[in-house]
Amino acid sequence: MSRFDETVFAARLTEDAAALDIALAEDQACRLVAYLGLLNKWNGVYNLTAIRDPEQMRVQHLLDSLAILPHLDVRGVRSVIDVGTGGGLPGVVLAIMRPQWRIMLNDIVHKKTAFLTQAKGALRLDNVSIHTGRVEALRDPAGYDAVVSRAFADLSEFVALGRHLVSPTGAIFAMKGQQPDDEIGRLPDDTRVDGVVALRVPRLDAARHLVMVEVAPRPKASQE
Repeated sequence: MSRFDETVFAARLTEDAAALDIALAEDQACRLVAYLGLLNKWNGVYNLTAIRDPEQMRVQHLLDSLAILPHLDVRGVRSVIDVGTGGGLPGVVLAIMRPQWRIMLNDIVHKKTAFLTQAKGALRLDNVSIHTGRVEALRDPAGYDAVVSRAFADLSEFVALGRHLVSPTGAIFAMKGQQPDDEIGRLPDDTRVDGVVALRVPRLDAARHLVMVEVAPRPKASQE
């Protein structure tokens, strides 16, 4: 396990978050770095991420996840399901930043949700719920303002699997690398791309995009 200075990492994270127009409170910075420490500690046991260097984890995981926060804020998001969350990205980061939001972390891999359960307790994430299993089998009558994924699947597949969880005023948010024009072209006719935003992640020399997709309203549940 690679070690790192938590104080230095918190200072770097605060500085880089400011470049995203995000003001990190001291407690938020410390909890994000504590989460990074848990990822770093348990990565060898749970195989949570292929990235092993803590500095690269800080950039490619924490900052990458923080980059979508302003775009969720501007849409008035108050509830999020993170589909295929893996080690909790971006869901844990969002939960730390917005404790008033309702956050669901979903993954099919038991060892990953076992780690998330540990992280929830260690980080005191009372706004987080965890679901192990296929997202298409998950039901929530209220739905979520943001159904989010980070490199989970082809865009059309993600929409097909998660659209039943979108609230009446919500949308699907897919975090991608290069702008996925081919994937957008395969979206079903009853969806609408509400925007494709190029994300500028500090210290990351790679393309990042956020695709926002609105879907047709969910059918009302039968009263029978």
